[in-house]
Amino acid sequence: MEVSETLQRTEPTHAWRPNLTLAHEQLAPRLEAFYRDLHAHPELSMQEQQTAAKVAKWLERSGFEVTTGVGEHGVVGVLKNGPGPTVLLRADMDALPVEEKTGRPDASHVRVKDAHGGTVPVMHACGHDVHITCLMGVAELLAHSRHHWRGTLMMVAQPAEETLQGARAMLKDGLYERFGKPDVALAQHVAPLEVGLVGHHPGANMMASASVRVRIFGKGGHGSQPHTAVDPVVIAAYLVTRLQTIVSREVDVTRGGAVITVGSIHAGSRSNVIPDEAVLELSVRTPTDALQKQLLEAITRMAKAECEAGRSPKPPDIEVLNHTRVMVNDDSYFTRVRAAHEAWFGAERIIDTGLASGSEDFPFFDGRTSAEDSRAEVPLVYWFFGGTSHEAWKRASGKTLWDKFQGLPSNHSPYFDPSVDCLRFGCETLLLAALACLDEEPGKESKPAGLH
Repeated sequence: MEVSETLQRTEPTHAWRPNLTLAHEQLAPRLEAFYRDLHAHPELSMQEQQTAAKVAKWLERSGFEVTTGVGEHGVVGVLKNGPGPTVLLRADMDALPVEEKTGRPDASHVRVKDAHGGTVPVMHACGHDVHITCLMGVAELLAHSRHHWRGTLMMVAQPAEETLQGARAMLKDGLYERFGKPDVALAQHVAPLEVGLVGHHPGANMMASASVRVRIFGKGGHGSQPHTAVDPVVIAAYLVTRLQTIVSREVDVTRGGAVITVGSIHAGSRSNVIPDEAVLELSVRTPTDALQKQLLEAITRMAKAECEAGRSPKPPDIEVLNHTRVMVNDDSYFTRVRAAHEAWFGAERIIDTGLASGSEDFPFFDGRTSAEDSRAEVPLVYWFFGGTSHEAWKRASGKTLWDKFQGLPSNHSPYFDPSVDCLRFGCETLLLAALACLDEEPGKESKPAGLH
């Protein structure tokens, strides 16, 4: 029996559980094969041609009207099913320049040229292969159960989330003008939680972030005669320590945590040569958009002051390489989605993840053109779901849930290894959220509570 037959034979919505289980069993081999193929063949941000082609093929086979090349490599699949709300489901496609060390049989051995021309290893170290696979599973499940819902599905496979480029690239390419503005946009992220746990947090649930490059100019010379030169390394060293005082001395402690990390310093090539310049790259994380603006202004002020104090021949070049806003859940739709997950999985499986220090470019799907806009045009809901197998979770060190969470390899680790078991779970979390936001078919029982 095909998946479509299984779901079409389902009548009342309270019967979804056994039929959904059977549908998952029938989908499982193809979903696992799709996932393993993506994992073994990852692509860097803005290089997702093959991944996009695989996504487009799956969506077309499921009956969606598919458009490729949106915002470079983005894919949009639209399925209209009568009058009702338009619900956008988004998953990200890109991988990271990380060398995989999981030892999996489908581990990535890919090495490619990055945007700077260097050869780097590539790995799906953040679980975007899981996200895309779950999106494909839900696309097929909903396409073959149209008698249970009404409205329009907009499936979005987004490029370049890791570089915070993809969402804005798709919007700039006319995502909403070409395909319609959705009534709500939904996204999820796999995390090193146990399979079966869903992480929600109302309101702001992910921090704003920005990457900043500071180029400090000096005057090169011989290491034995520093008085004839201007040493940018010394200026950079003072700036690194000085930057830490922004958070400790300029941020109100009651406004929550903020982080400025200097993750990269490059200067010089020989021990006895004073270089002409030093380059620092910074990561900035803040719990509010306003605080992000404050910290960026402080970084600029301090960089200029240190360069002047160090006799730099010209002011520093300061560039914000990328940035994203705070991820804020819409109250009304958040309540719907959380209730759907709680009704299906049980209240004991729903946890509050608090404000995560990680960041996403999904907030740009809210349609605001600037951080100063007071209201989102498109409501957003974002949550986390567990990707760690029950066996690995039991083996993890620590007694409490958060001890185990922190003891497992995190996203972006070369050892990050979501279990195949999480594919079905991720499909369910996304499916339930979609059904909670779509209109039910007239005469059917209420979803999501009736999904038991």
